[in-house]
Amino acid sequence: MIAEITTLTKYKNCEKTLQNAIPCVGVGLHSGRRVHMTLRPAPVGYGIVFKRTDISDKDNIIPVSQETVVDTRMCSCVGNKDGVSVGTIEHLMAALSGFGITNILIEVDSAEVPVMDGSAIDYVTLIECAGIVKQDAPLKAVKILKEVSFDDGKGSNVCLYPAEKGLSIDFMIDFAKSKIIGRQEYSISLTERNFKDAIAYARTFGFAQEVEMLRAMGLGKGGSLENAVVVDGDVVLNKEGLRSENEFVVHKTLDAVGDLYQLGMPIIGHFSGVKSGHMHTNQLLRQLMADKTAYAIVNLDDYEESLCQALKRSA
Repeated sequence: MIAEITTLTKYKNCEKTLQNAIPCVGVGLHSGRRVHMTLRPAPVGYGIVFKRTDISDKDNIIPVSQETVVDTRMCSCVGNKDGVSVGTIEHLMAALSGFGITNILIEVDSAEVPVMDGSAIDYVTLIECAGIVKQDAPLKAVKILKEVSFDDGKGSNVCLYPAEKGLSIDFMIDFAKSKIIGRQEYSISLTERNFKDAIAYARTFGFAQEVEMLRAMGLGKGGSLENAVVVDGDVVLNKEGLRSENEFVVHKTLDAVGDLYQLGMPIIGHFSGVKSGHMHTNQLLRQLMADKTAYAIVNLDDYEESLCQALKRSA
């Protein structure tokens, strides 16, 4: 049972959950199955937890962390010791990150969450409709203390660097074989407002030949022009076209935001991604958390107060 939610807080930066439970129905990107999902409030310290409601003969609870990620080939997928998993979580995770939701129970009756329109904008709407509650617990953050990086040796790499406040992101993609995508770069300092306005809208994308290959493998059964941007040569097949000229790189940034939130806490630092994907970001987080000298867990109120005092002394 989920405990009663406390809504009074004395903290400026605090843990958050939903005010009300909210259900939704959609299609699984790879299974093509109709998926029922409910986002539920959770108490302080609960974290981000999935529950497979279609499973009762084994452990159906899956807490999210960088350590519970079990597959990153086509999406980010978390699982538990009984082999129960939930995939395609990155867009929902990005929306939770954008709103600073730290405690939530996500009930789902399938092995993947609904893909919605391929972006995070429907999850933004769900969270706003459910309402957000501030909880009586200080918000903690991961402060990056030194550079940490992961390079796959194939031209893709990710890095985290120290920064004074907030999370900023640089991302670069390079699809030389597709003129319509080509090389794109994007930078953003993440806040709730610019998450909603600047990146939540960007849809997942793929190439027509890849869609055919996935379906031959029994994957991508739920994929369509309703939930993905599909490129065929140098043509976007979606009748409405792109939502922005740089939608491709913005979506990769959205994925990174979701994957970084596997920590369950905001990051104070700068992230750089070069032609990277889910695997790279997860490996980066694993390296980060394995090196106790690379980060500190800070009370965000205390940290911001000390930063403010330092700025006053230097003025």
